[in-house]
Parts: sequence; structure tokens; C-alpha cells
Amino acid sequence: MRIYFDMCCLKRPFDDQAQPRIHLESEAILAVLGAPADRVEFMRGIALDLENEQNPLPQRASKVRQWLEALPTLDTPDELLRARTAELMTLGLKNFDAFHLACAELGSADVFCTCDDRFLAVTTRFAAHLKVRITNPTDLAKEVFL
Repeated sequence: MRIYFDMCCLKRPFDDQAQPRIHLESEAILAVLGAPADRVEFMRGIALDLENEQNPLPQRASKVRQWLEALPTLDTPDELLRARTAELMTLGLKNFDAFHLACAELGSADVFCTCDDRFLAVTTRFAAHLKVRITNPTDLAKEVFL
């Protein structure tokens, strides 16, 4: 299964773990990141690198950079990436959300994983227009391990 985690997933393990939902999502993300290579393949789009460089918390950015550097960067033609990002923005996605989703689609991801409820709601409404399945970390972990 080819997986694209958006940045909110990669930063989730650094959020306040006292909140049950955040703790569950963090555990799910870390479990999937540790899944055997014969079950999962992670994808890294340039949107991840760009967004991580904008992280104002150096320790978080550094840890996420370590995860990202272990993955090959997708080779997506700039003109296709720009065009698909613009299309996705017309559906109501914010610029970075559209950019991440375009990276995942052009990289032929099977699943795009996010913790963002707004993103999940928008993409659910427009699922027929997307080229990748959208899910949350807990549902993804169930799929990978059950």
C-alpha cells in the first residue's frame, strides 16, 4: 500500500498527548510508520519538505526532516503539479492541502492520510474528483494491521 501522510500526521506525535484523540492518532501514525516494508510504502512529495521548512519549532522540524530524508522524493513535473493543485483548490481545498493532495495523486498513492477534519470533510464531498483515497490515521492503522 502506497501511503502519503500529510504534515499534520507527521507532526501529530508532537502534539499534546493528554487529549485521547491526539494520543490515539499519534499511536496509529507511529505504528504505521513502523510497519513492515512488505505492507507499506511511504511517499514524499515536495509539499512535505516545503511545509516542514516553515515549521517554527526546530525540534519538530528536525525530527520530521529525519523521517522525510529516509524516503525518496517523488519526481513530479512542475507543470502537472501546478495544474492539479489549482484544480483541487477550485474544490475548496486550501493551497497546501491541494499541493499535498496533488503530490500524492501524481505519485500514484493508494491512500492519503490526514488528521485534518476540515480536509476530510471537503475531500469526502468531492471523492469522485480525486485520484487517491483519503483516510484518517486510526482507520489506516486498522487497515494495515488487521
